[in-house]
Amino acid sequence: MEKINYKLIILAIIVLLAVFTFIAMKFSQVIPPSGGVQVGLFFPEDKEITAKGKELYLANCSSCHGVNLEGAPNWRSPDESGLMPAPPHDESGHTWHHKDELLFNIVKYGLEKAANLDNYETNMPIYENILSDEEIIAIMSYIKSSWPKEIIERHNQFDIRE
Repeated sequence: MEKINYKLIILAIIVLLAVFTFIAMKFSQVIPPSGGVQVGLFFPEDKEITAKGKELYLANCSSCHGVNLEGAPNWRSPDESGLMPAPPHDESGHTWHHKDELLFNIVKYGLEKAANLDNYETNMPIYENILSDEEIIAIMSYIKSSWPKEIIERHNQFDIRE
C-alpha cells in the first residue's frame, strides 16, 4: 500500500484556502483609492474620481438630466411621446433611493434589463458599449458626491442592508 503524504494534503488545503480567501476579499469589498471605509460601488469622497465623473456626466448625461443634475421639467409625468422624462440626480430625485448595484446596472444595461421590466420604453441610452465600468462608477460617484451628507448616509444604508 502507498503511504499517504499528509504534508502534501495539508499544503494543498492551505493553498486552496488562501486562494479562496483572496477571491472572497477581492469580490466582496471595494477599497477606495483614497483609503477609508467604502460602502457600495461609488467613491463620492474621491476628488480625482468625482472630477472625472463630472467630465463624463457633462459629456454623456447632462443633455437629458441637466447640467446641475436637476432633471427634465415635469419628470414625474410622461412627455408628449408617452415616455418618462429624465429624472433629477440631485437630492430632489429618487436616484439615492436605490442601491449602487441597481444604479450601475441601469446605466450599463438599461432600466428594462436592470429592473427586469418587460417592454419598457425609454429615451435613456444603454451605455454598455459606450462607457467602461470605471467610467460609469466615476459618473455615479460624481452624482453621489453632490448630495448633502445626510442623503449620502441614507443612501449608504441601502448598500449596507444586504
